[in-house]
Amino acid sequence: MSNGWVLPDELLRDAPAYTPRPGELADLELLLTGAYEPLTGFMTRADLVSVSRRGRLADGSTWPVPVTLQVPAALAQGLDVRDPARRTLVLTDGEGAPVAALEVTDAWQVRDGVAGVGGPVRRLGDGGHGPFQRLRRTPEEVRALLPPGRVLGVIADRPLHRPQLAQIAHAARTLGAHLLVLIPVGEDGGAGGLPPEALVRSVFAARDRMPPATLVAVPLSRRREEISDALLRARVSAAYGVTHLLSTGEMLSGAGLRVLVPRELAYDNRDGQWRWREDIPPRNRRLALSQAEIDDLLDRGFPLPEWHTPPAVAKELVRARPPRRYRGLVIFLTGLSGSGKSTIARGLADALREQGERTITLLDGDVVRRELSAGLGFSKADRDANVRRIGWVAAEIARHRGVSICCPIAPYAQARATAREMALAAGAGFLLIHVATPLEVCEQRDRKGLYARARAGLLSGMTGIDDPYEEPTDADLVIDTTDLPVDEAVRSVLHHLTETGWVEPRHPTV
Repeated sequence: MSNGWVLPDELLRDAPAYTPRPGELADLELLLTGAYEPLTGFMTRADLVSVSRRGRLADGSTWPVPVTLQVPAALAQGLDVRDPARRTLVLTDGEGAPVAALEVTDAWQVRDGVAGVGGPVRRLGDGGHGPFQRLRRTPEEVRALLPPGRVLGVIADRPLHRPQLAQIAHAARTLGAHLLVLIPVGEDGGAGGLPPEALVRSVFAARDRMPPATLVAVPLSRRREEISDALLRARVSAAYGVTHLLSTGEMLSGAGLRVLVPRELAYDNRDGQWRWREDIPPRNRRLALSQAEIDDLLDRGFPLPEWHTPPAVAKELVRARPPRRYRGLVIFLTGLSGSGKSTIARGLADALREQGERTITLLDGDVVRRELSAGLGFSKADRDANVRRIGWVAAEIARHRGVSICCPIAPYAQARATAREMALAAGAGFLLIHVATPLEVCEQRDRKGLYARARAGLLSGMTGIDDPYEEPTDADLVIDTTDLPVDEAVRSVLHHLTETGWVEPRHPTV
């Protein structure tokens, strides 16, 4: 693949633009910085076939996993790989700023409505923006900073607590290696529910407890397959100059690196040191906290124990993940028309406003349709767009630690999953409530006459009649209002919020 083509500015201005998904944007940045060498662009069909069969690109270069870009089929149909003036696609970031130009040398159908495009990329503009840009060095720049000799790489995709810091110090000392810490800053690169900038701050907070180190922010994004993720991360680490890679989870050898799998450490309460677990008598041994235990302490507002977490790291984690009662939350009610979800949502909003502890925003389905989604119909694409708009607004409210209560029908599981992902990416909580009132009860209520019109053939696309409702399998709470009064339904939601720590217990007031 060659990326030496030059496109005249006037053609570039007329080229169509597209914003890739977060994982694809992370791949794009790694392509542009040279971290994916010898790959210089998104893979073509020939590359994909060759990689899947032989672990090599079509030109014979070794490569472990697919690196692809998918676009709407309608967009791909407007491109012509044979015409230099019509085969360029401008790739933008999430805010619409141009990042790169893709010379499309191959385009193919992936599935209905989705096409794959491949070809070389070149950077547009000054290299992007965002927090900690000074840490986003290219592999070439980082290699120039490293001292000669062994380089121990650590991919810090979660905060570094005392056991991890002890493992890093032991490995660096044993190898006599310089430490290179790669911090993933792709939107889904970290673990533990932290936004990328909070992860960077938490790693910096532990810097005084590390050996001499170089810290680099890398737009790594997590993939579904752990093996593929590990192979690709090993490849990127090697591009940045790593010779030995310390595993912090599933990690395979690759890219010529030696991968070190550390032994399990435990806290020795006799002298407050971390040692190999088997070297400490069971009565004096204290195991490291799991991620679930750490999250639980933070969620409930309990301090992280100093024997496990340096105070500076704990401070950053509390800032990024405050107790649930102070954190943003999206409460998402879904159900058939007439199920009672809007009535419950209004009652819940009133009850929470009475408490006066949180900022409450109610995004009712009908109001959203009028104010936010005017012009959208009721096709699957339009329904998904409506739920996505609601999810985005709700996540932004929750990002600033408000509570957003949403009550669209939201009949499709994927759209609901997208709304959940948006909330979690904003550092907020997400509570999915399925108001599971049966269809026959909803039809009996039929306050708007929609079911009657649909049964008479006067209305099409009615959820539950001629359009499906995909019942949630991941609901946090299920409510059937057939025989349940509204005030009891609201109390059940408040009870759940209190039990899970999102709302502080309250005594009834007059």
